[in-house]
Amino acid sequence: MREGQRAGDALVIIVTGPLDIDTVAPLEAALCEAGAGPRDGDGAARPVVVDLAEVEFADSTTVNILLQQHAALGTRLRLAAPSPGLRRLFELTGLDGVLPLYGTVAEAAASDGAAAEPAGE
Repeated sequence: MREGQRAGDALVIIVTGPLDIDTVAPLEAALCEAGAGPRDGDGAARPVVVDLAEVEFADSTTVNILLQQHAALGTRLRLAAPSPGLRRLFELTGLDGVLPLYGTVAEAAASDGAAAEPAGE
């Protein structure tokens, strides 16, 4: 996982490899750090884009952590470039109705986070 990259005002966290109960801790730590980071003029956390382009597998632990971090930190969390398998997981769990999904990091970073087109369509 690589973190700390920028796309506009957004912090981009690039995740690689599978995300499961044994491997998701670095993502959780990066999201916690991002939520504690700089705020905008209204006191809101900067947008955080999780780049999932290099992730082929994730389990329910990942979904749970994404939901917890989104709720606990008030972070403007956006998910970018999910594979078809991840997109299906997010649809089945309802995560796609809570967190916006984007086809690319650039789309996610440029968005206001209010709505997104279905990723990959």
